[in-house]
Amino acid sequence: MRLHEHVPADDPFFGGVTIRLDHTAGELFVEGDGIPSVVVRRAAGTPLESKVPIGTRDPDRLTMTIGDSAVPLLPAKGFLTRHSYRVDAGSEDARYRLVPVSLGSSRLSLGDTPVGDLTSSGDGKVSADWAEHRPLTPYEAALGYTLAAAFGTGAEPMWQLALDAGLEALN
Repeated sequence: MRLHEHVPADDPFFGGVTIRLDHTAGELFVEGDGIPSVVVRRAAGTPLESKVPIGTRDPDRLTMTIGDSAVPLLPAKGFLTRHSYRVDAGSEDARYRLVPVSLGSSRLSLGDTPVGDLTSSGDGKVSADWAEHRPLTPYEAALGYTLAAAFGTGAEPMWQLALDAGLEALN
């Protein structure tokens, strides 16, 4: 995967969003006029996982900052269920979760409250469909674009993931 320079997203609430993902270097930059800047970095020397846009799901090997503040980032390992591909971010007071809900999309939630559905194939391009029942904050939009770009969205259904794991074990 190569550097995807300035992949634009047009957010309906905050305007243009620029996403720069470099899988090889393990860096992701998200910025826009209406949202805070976000940086995700993979630690040097981390073995690359080709199916993860940022290159790893190991939380000890990743850092994220929003604006000037470090934000805890906790991706799960990802194995046999869609839920196992979840990514948690934020503090105990405001814990956000991105979790696959279909083959191609994932839902960002704050606790039990849906914030929006995001789609990204892992190439730095992200589209968002924000929930209409509540106001969206610039922080939430920045976080949604970042998590979707860093980890991709969607996952196979459980039966397919189990079949793939079984076939992998046979090889």
